[in-house]
Amino acid sequence: MWSQSLISDLSTALRAFPSQWDGKRAILEMKESGSRNWRQMEWIGWYFEYLCQQYLIPVIEMPGPNYGKARFDGICETPWDFKCHASNTSSHRIIVNDLEAVELACKEYGAIGVILAVGEVVYNDKETRAFQTWHDTLKGKESAYVKARKERGAWSRLRKVGLTLEEIHLIWIDRMLVDSSCRFQGGFRNADGGTRRSKLMLNLEQLDEEIVHTIHFER
Repeated sequence: MWSQSLISDLSTALRAFPSQWDGKRAILEMKESGSRNWRQMEWIGWYFEYLCQQYLIPVIEMPGPNYGKARFDGICETPWDFKCHASNTSSHRIIVNDLEAVELACKEYGAIGVILAVGEVVYNDKETRAFQTWHDTLKGKESAYVKARKERGAWSRLRKVGLTLEEIHLIWIDRMLVDSSCRFQGGFRNADGGTRRSKLMLNLEQLDEEIVHTIHFER
């Protein structure tokens, strides 16, 4: 388990995070700071990673170690990944990282850690989709992902326009938890026919002792 001094230092840094995330301000902040992820449709996860890079760098070294092509977001005592999850959704599962990378990291360090932000999200108006239009205009051109979706005639998901941060959890993931957790996309194939690598998936509703510490935010 992590040292109490690390948990204390992380808690102090995480409590300084802003609790109200406005999509437009967050995307512009990332863009103006030079972050390459401001174009991402699922901006809340990238914005949380951006905040971790701003607030946690005195505590956690970034980026973390690589295992093959998989990289962890940071390292201090164990490798860490930074994740964000909407509380007002029907699914409470998160994809952590490449399964083999997690297993190798657990073998080397005994465990990995996840810093998980949880909050209530607000979605784009499904009639006007004003936020989506604003973001697409800011990007200037359609991404390859959007072009491919239109060619398939696939439905366009509603974009998240804001988030109210409720909690941040420090989650301890050891080999025992890895072995009892789900796998994602194992056996799936890419467009070129190659096999996709399996990823570790956690069911948040089944976590208990693994949540080492929680920071609560006032609404």
